Amino acid sequence: MGAVATSKGRIGVLEAGGGDAVPILFLHGVGSDKYVWRPQLDHFGRARRAVALDYPGYGESDFMAGATRDDFAAAMLAAMDVLGIQRAHICGLSLGGVIAIAMQALAPARCASLTLADSFATHPDGAGIRQRSTDASRSIGMRALAEARVDSLLGSEATASLRSEVVETMAGVDPEAYRIGAEAVWLADQRDRARAIDRPTLVLCGDEDRITPPALSEELAALVPGAELMIIERAGHLANAEQPGEFNAAIDRFLAQVD
Repeated sequence: MGAVATSKGRIGVLEAGGGDAVPILFLHGVGSDKYVWRPQLDHFGRARRAVALDYPGYGESDFMAGATRDDFAAAMLAAMDVLGIQRAHICGLSLGGVIAIAMQALAPARCASLTLADSFATHPDGAGIRQRSTDASRSIGMRALAEARVDSLLGSEATASLRSEVVETMAGVDPEAYRIGAEAVWLADQRDRARAIDRPTLVLCGDEDRITPPALSEELAALVPGAELMIIERAGHLANAEQPGEFNAAIDRFLAQVD
């Protein structure tokens, strides 16, 4: 399945698995798309329906001018409607974590649990990161930005093939969609929303993450009532792709407690 038509426009979809267990929904980062979740779809699709979506303007989704993080969240909920998913475990990385928190605020009954990976409630240098990245997207273009940024995104054990994949994916992101996504993530301040989360929550972070370092995940976990924090060793900002075995195992243990 490439995409579905929703009330918020066409949304790109990649999925695996099925069955009666509560589905799991994966949300990507600002320089990525649904395909970053292939290791998770392969794994979780063995036990349940596993779905990854593109935000508006990304991948196979229609562009949405001026979209906000709440617009992204509403689009993900609209895709769930069309896919017949009433309720799901929501797993988001970086921008995906920001959107997961927004989804929980907009429609808490649709969220069985949250996994917030390499993310935050608010970032101390968010405005600076947003300005630098959007300026670079205009001045040097997405490929050069990806090549300049990839080493800071990945940890010490990232493979050459993963590095190449990250560059190619980010280079292919629509520049205007990237700028909208950058505003949605880096200017977020969802501390009040985090405090109000009433769903089981797992916070994950790579111990080598230099973009959203573990201290921000520690702060996020402290804000969310009852949240569990786990640090993934030898992983940078893309913990799900760098250490998929450890990432998947952490979510498996979490879901075994909340399903």
